Amino acid sequence: MEIIMETKLFDVTDLESAEAQLKEAASLLRAGGLVAFPTETVYGLGADAMNSKAAEKIYAAKGRPSDNPLIVHIAEEEDLARLTDVVPDAAKKLMKAFWPGPLTMIFQKKETVPDKTTGGLDTVAVRMPDNPVALALIRESGCPIAAPSANLSGKPSPTKWEHVYQDLNGTIDVILQGEPCRVGIESTVLDMTGEIPMVLRPGILTPEQIGRVTEGKVVLDPALLIHRPRDVSEEAAPAPKAPGMKYKHYAPKAEMIILQGEHSRVKEEIKRIKEEKEKQGSKVGIILFEENGFEQAAHDFFSQLREMDENHVNLILAGALSDKNSVGFAVMNRMWKSAGYHIIHV
Repeated sequence: MEIIMETKLFDVTDLESAEAQLKEAASLLRAGGLVAFPTETVYGLGADAMNSKAAEKIYAAKGRPSDNPLIVHIAEEEDLARLTDVVPDAAKKLMKAFWPGPLTMIFQKKETVPDKTTGGLDTVAVRMPDNPVALALIRESGCPIAAPSANLSGKPSPTKWEHVYQDLNGTIDVILQGEPCRVGIESTVLDMTGEIPMVLRPGILTPEQIGRVTEGKVVLDPALLIHRPRDVSEEAAPAPKAPGMKYKHYAPKAEMIILQGEHSRVKEEIKRIKEEKEKQGSKVGIILFEENGFEQAAHDFFSQLREMDENHVNLILAGALSDKNSVGFAVMNRMWKSAGYHIIHV
């Protein structure tokens, strides 16, 4: 990993007065540097998507496996032509409805898109973020920006610039200090290369919303329905077409246990285990959302995991959300991985 003496911090909360900082950040991107920036979902770690060496730097800074594909961010629909020649009609409808927004779509890539950006795949994941800072940076840089979440690989995704600083200070060129992310979990990833759109990563944008626009069927990748993907040998697992499909993700430092069942019983059991463990000398943290507070849970989950790390807890007890709700399922997708699929049914 290349060590940079000092990561610059640029305050871009007032975009109009941050023109000079934005120009410098864009210049660094064009030169092959790394710039962290806010989006509506989580903070991204950006590099020129068309520059193999720049994409390699992302993997090095994050400690990310090189077969884990990066999402490419664009600012205009016309920019898509630089990345793919095949845009299905359903994708055009979805772009009109949801871009800019928390939807990533996977297309067949052009040969000019570097393999380093796509994790060696012949497909490319693309989205248009719904954040004025992100869009201004992409436009100013003049290049599509490859950007996974701006954290060390395996740690909770960053929803504030401070989270990025904690993980990546000294290893990237610039952090753009924007507002906290309003969504809080990463974008929905939708594979558009088959006959039926397939959700590879659930997010705040649900299959129901997608299906209403495409007026057709939307399916979930079967891998999402396996609560214990570690039971599948790594050799047998297919190459991941979207970030987060193969490797351990979102893990706090503490042991984490999910309690699943009727909400009031979960609350009682969390209280009982907390008291028991604290008598044994453990420092216990609790993550417990309102029963139907799905969007609030999405917004708060990663931030709460980070707070647990900062407070040096030994054990996290988390109440499960209903995965029958699509946003609840998206949050649980992250929660299951954070806990290493350690679930107690009560």
